[in-house]
Amino acid sequence: MADAPTPAPAPPPPDAPPKPTWDPREPSRPYPWLRPTIRIRLTLLYGGMFLIAGMVLLTIIYLLAAQALYEINELPFKIIGVEAQLTSNTCPELAGRMPAEELMRRLAQCNDVQRAHALDELLRSSLLALMGLALAAFAFGYVMAGRVLSPLGRITRTARQVAGSDLHKRIELEGPDDELKELSDTFDEMLDRLDRAFTAQQRFVANASHELRTPLAINRTLLEVQLSDPEASPEVHQLGKTLLATNERSEQLVEGLLLLARSENEIVDRKPVDLAEVAGRAVEQMRADAQTAHVELGGLRPPAYVQGNGVLLERVALNLVQNAVRYNLPEGGWVAVSTEAQPGHALLVVENTGPHVPAYEVDNLFEPFRRLRSERTGSDRGVGLGLSIVRSVVRAHGGTVQARPRDEGGLVVWVVLPV
Repeated sequence: MADAPTPAPAPPPPDAPPKPTWDPREPSRPYPWLRPTIRIRLTLLYGGMFLIAGMVLLTIIYLLAAQALYEINELPFKIIGVEAQLTSNTCPELAGRMPAEELMRRLAQCNDVQRAHALDELLRSSLLALMGLALAAFAFGYVMAGRVLSPLGRITRTARQVAGSDLHKRIELEGPDDELKELSDTFDEMLDRLDRAFTAQQRFVANASHELRTPLAINRTLLEVQLSDPEASPEVHQLGKTLLATNERSEQLVEGLLLLARSENEIVDRKPVDLAEVAGRAVEQMRADAQTAHVELGGLRPPAYVQGNGVLLERVALNLVQNAVRYNLPEGGWVAVSTEAQPGHALLVVENTGPHVPAYEVDNLFEPFRRLRSERTGSDRGVGLGLSIVRSVVRAHGGTVQARPRDEGGLVVWVVLPV
């Protein structure tokens, strides 16, 4: 039997990020020990500080010792005839007339007292000078450490901005070729690869969604033309309605994927948007569906302004209200859509009655194609992208979305947006 032909290798996917060509384990210079590394810079900095502080302290001690020795050499008395007259209060026992032997003995004692007094003064002055120099060294070290470690603060701020879905930020650190510069360049290279990967993914989803629109639109047109034919049999009408509903569901799925791909990036062009107006429009759009489902719409909506994209925020409110109406009680259900302005942020709260939701399943509701008590969508209520789009749009606005099950059944969803 002939061997099966070996399949040709698959071509690389378009817009794939290139493999890194730089190995951080390899030195970038033939003499890496000559680089002004942070270890060398900190060693020189604090070694120089210690040397300067030691020199200053040595000078002060030298001057104090010289002054003390000068004071020791000065006798605390002077001889007037045969009587000693005191010139200092250090040795009061030297005053008056006394034999020569007694004078010499008291003079030796006086020298010991003078030496002890000078050493005490030297110790006290040295301690004061040491405390002053220590405070100055700590202050100078704090300032210099802040200057040396300031690139780390820049890297941290950039990482926080990137964590907020802004992959276009770069550190672009300037300065000596040390470890921080190497870390910054590596981080920038990683961001470049991530940016290319996310851009390629979003481009693929957008292109795929766009390419699927045309055949779906053609199918819808053909089905509507067929359903408008009065000579069509009832079986054909029923089949056409079924196919039209399936085609509409596919169109909703494509539109949801396209919106999800577009809302992953941070919103750059922001304008003042009133959440009360956005929520009011969403409520009005869902009022007919709510009446059909016997669900009452309500809630207080005072003005609450935020900076963002009005179209995307209206889609957030519409998706939340739509889910709250669809997943509600068969009779006597209600949905409360409220807004609130607080210092620094604004709230959009959607509360509804409905079936009991386990707390451990709440987070799964925000995943694509997830629904309560099922991993995949399998009903005609939606395509499973509503809450995923809500979370994506809210994150793009720098906000957060949280949900909590109600004890009586249903959910409470909070959308927090910065003003």
